[in-house]
Amino acid sequence: MEKRDLTCIGCPMGCQITVELDNNEVVSVTGNTCPIGDKYARNEVIHPERTVTSTMTVIGSNSQRVSVKTSGNIPKDKIFACMKQINATSVHAPVHIGDVLIKNVANTGIDIVSTKNIE
Repeated sequence: MEKRDLTCIGCPMGCQITVELDNNEVVSVTGNTCPIGDKYARNEVIHPERTVTSTMTVIGSNSQRVSVKTSGNIPKDKIFACMKQINATSVHAPVHIGDVLIKNVANTGIDIVSTKNIE
């Protein structure tokens, strides 16, 4: 049996969670004070995902960069591929909040969207 200790990032409590695994299957989750912690811990040990936030170059504006994020969580092991694609891409002004700037980033099925208006 394998044990993994985590600090939950699901809410501001930051619970210290212990997950017990047997053959890569979750047997128990302890230490969480809410259901969010249980869900976070199970996902984190089997299939960790993250939201990626960054900036992208803007052409044709006084602002040189626009803030962006993934439209949903992506597998943790795809973060570097995602960032490589973001860093290799530039967009033309104007850019509006919610505009899809990269579709299907790193073949994740998730888009990169703008989080700021740039004229």
